[in-house]
Amino acid sequence: MKFCSHCGAALSVLIPDGDNLPRHVCGKCGAIHYLNPKLVVGCIAEWHDQILLCRRSIEPRYGLWTLPAGFMENGESTAAAARRETLEEACAQVEIRQPFAMLSVPHINQVHLFYRARLRHKDFAAGLETLETALFEEEAIPWQNLAFQTVTRCLQAYFADRKAGRFTFHEDELWPPGGLVAGIK
Repeated sequence: MKFCSHCGAALSVLIPDGDNLPRHVCGKCGAIHYLNPKLVVGCIAEWHDQILLCRRSIEPRYGLWTLPAGFMENGESTAAAARRETLEEACAQVEIRQPFAMLSVPHINQVHLFYRARLRHKDFAAGLETLETALFEEEAIPWQNLAFQTVTRCLQAYFADRKAGRFTFHEDELWPPGGLVAGIK
């Protein structure tokens, strides 16, 4: 950020009084601009023993498979975001069940939250950001062609829970190879 969204003046990066991290601060109006992680929300849309996946028609990871998910918008709940993203990417309506997995991805300032959900009906199609959609049984999941590590981890936990006969909430962190980003971790 270079300019204040409140008054248009140039911003400085400094640690405000009472804080412990550098922030973008306006020297003219005093506004503090917090840059916080983005929330990516989606769902594991179930149809009997199958899972709905979408093949991406956009970057990053064009052509690879993913769960329907995307950035949460202001003014919506996480469950509403999961429903909206599933409708936008797979033209599918879902009944949200419960939160299933939350994966922090600190090096890209994101948190990914996935719900378990049930497809309301078998009508689905590729949305604007999707090349194709399909239902997959566990054995047919294109593991080598999944777009994101968060999706891989989420699906691994899902199938392990399904095999165990009970679903629990999963929380995990993902770091880049080597584990360190700017001295973190």
